[in-house]
Amino acid sequence: MALFAFLSFAPSDAQAQKLAKNIYGFEFQNIDEDGKIKLSDYKGKVVMIVNTASECGFTPQYKQLQDIYTKYKSKGLVIIGVPSNDFGNQEPGTGKEIARFCEINYGVTFPLTSKYIVSGGNAHPFYKWAKAKLGDDAAPKWSFHKYLIGRNGQLVTSFVSNISPTDGRVIAAIEQQIGKQ
Repeated sequence: MALFAFLSFAPSDAQAQKLAKNIYGFEFQNIDEDGKIKLSDYKGKVVMIVNTASECGFTPQYKQLQDIYTKYKSKGLVIIGVPSNDFGNQEPGTGKEIARFCEINYGVTFPLTSKYIVSGGNAHPFYKWAKAKLGDDAAPKWSFHKYLIGRNGQLVTSFVSNISPTDGRVIAAIEQQIGKQ
């Protein structure tokens, strides 16, 4: 019984940050809230995690994200959109409304999580971990901040909101990671 209690212990956000050597220990609730998006399911893939918002000046980046997802999915790229209302209250919708908006307006087929806090003390543990790994300058300052993770589950880099997903620097970084086996 004591062994069971020990094995089922879930670490706090702070402990998770210290323990995590890669992204594979993190998970998100999916946009429909009927399942989990476990980052461990993407072992061996190149992953881009992007905090998103439907009423932001950068919202058209959804199309660019979908374009690169379509182009590189078969080569091992996964994009995960993380809706957040952190910046300017630009994501007021429910999960169902967000999913519909993304599908109708941008044809989004990549995975979307439910809405999360991505900055500050109440941020999702992945975002706390990413900030701890890459530093304060790599923390999201606005919607559409992008984290690139290599096939080994390690953070490679991040791109600020005003750098388009189709910017040459982003594409070069994705292609470099895709080329690593």
